[in-house]
Amino acid sequence: MLEPTSRFSNRVSDYVLYRPEYPASILSALKECTGFKSEWTVADIGSGTGKLSELFLNHGCKVSGVEPNREMREAAERLFAQQPNFHSIEGTAEHTGLPERSFDLVAAGQAFHWFEPEATKVEFRRILSEKGWVVLIWNDRQVRGAPFLDAYESLLQTLPEYRLVGHKTEGAMKLKGFFAADPITWRTPNRQDFDWQGLRGRALSSSYVPPEGDGASETFMRELREIFDKHSEDGKVTFFYETQLFMGKL
Repeated sequence: MLEPTSRFSNRVSDYVLYRPEYPASILSALKECTGFKSEWTVADIGSGTGKLSELFLNHGCKVSGVEPNREMREAAERLFAQQPNFHSIEGTAEHTGLPERSFDLVAAGQAFHWFEPEATKVEFRRILSEKGWVVLIWNDRQVRGAPFLDAYESLLQTLPEYRLVGHKTEGAMKLKGFFAADPITWRTPNRQDFDWQGLRGRALSSSYVPPEGDGASETFMRELREIFDKHSEDGKVTFFYETQLFMGKL
C-alpha cells in the first residue's frame, strides 16, 4: 500500500478539478462556535491542492498551508501565486515547521485520518496561540440510499485498497480523545453533479481507484461507464455529501 504522503502524486489534476469544494457556510459555523474572525491566522494542515485554504483566503485570513506531497503542494502554490496571504510549507501534521504560538486556528480538511494523533496533538499545541482552536473537516460522501450511490459503492467495494484507506472508521477512531473535551460538531449537506467526464475524473481523484495505465483500470472504467449509463438522468449523476466539522481545543 502506498505511503500517505505519496498517495496522491499522480492524482493532482483530477483532485483539483473534481473533488468537492468546502461550503462557505463553514465560516459562519466557525464564527458562531469559536468566535472566528478574518483577522485570525490559519494553519491548514495537509493542505493538498488548496481547497480549504482558498476558503480562508477569500475571507481575508493569512494562511500557512502545510503539505508533504510535492505535487499537491506545487498545485496550491500555482493557484495562489498572486495571493500574498498564502504561505506554502513542506511539512507534516507531526512536524509542521511552523513557529510556536502563532496560529489562532489549526484546520485540516479531508486529511486528519492520515495523521498520527498523539504526535499531531503535541505539534498542534505547540503552534496554537493561547486562544487557538482546532477544526477537523470532512466532505463525507453518502454511500447508499439511491440506485447510483448503491452501484458506485458496490463497485468501490471490489477494489482491494478501498476498505483499507476509507476515512470513516479511521477518522472516528483517531478523533476519540484527541480534543480536551468532546468537540463541537456541525454538519451541512453538500453535492456534486457530474457528466461522464466528471464522474471519471472524480473516481480517478481517489487514491484507491486504479490509475490510468494500471492493468485493472480498463475493467474499472468499463464497469463505471455501465453504472453511469444506467443511472444518469439528463446526462448527469449526483454525489451527495455531508460536510462535517469537529471543533475544539487541545
